[in-house]
Amino acid sequence: MTALDHAIALNICVLTVSDSRSLETDSSGDYLARALADAGHTVSERALLPDDRYAMRALVSKWIADPAIDGILVTGGTGFTGRDSTPEALRPLLDKEMPGFGELFRAISFEEIGTSSLQSRAFAGLANATFVFALPGSTSACRTAWETIIRQQLDARTKPCNLATIRPRLKE
Repeated sequence: MTALDHAIALNICVLTVSDSRSLETDSSGDYLARALADAGHTVSERALLPDDRYAMRALVSKWIADPAIDGILVTGGTGFTGRDSTPEALRPLLDKEMPGFGELFRAISFEEIGTSSLQSRAFAGLANATFVFALPGSTSACRTAWETIIRQQLDARTKPCNLATIRPRLKE
């Protein structure tokens, strides 16, 4: 059996960026952790931080440096308000951006929420062979991103290609 014939369990961290939520009230982080587990992945760590670019950068840098971590899902801080700083915090850590993720996410979101989708600064990329996805903070946006894009790309059975099966080649 090849990797393309079965699911590959990945180790994924989940970070919620919020000034108003706690782990007990974090429905977006709960959703992502449940969705990852349901897909056969391991939630290696889960955290909640205030919208502070240096605290975010420190934690995500730690996860990126860990060779056991395959990916990171960040929810929150991707809007336009004064405290929204996830893109500014995390983009400098990326070795490569994945522009298609943000473009596709906004196109799908447009079908759901119309022109409000232009306010999303969702993005993804690669840092030290670790996939990083930055999503809006709403549970519905996390569900859209997971169900329409991320789940399939983290599934080795997705054809014609997926992120799960290229992971071993990312440091070539």
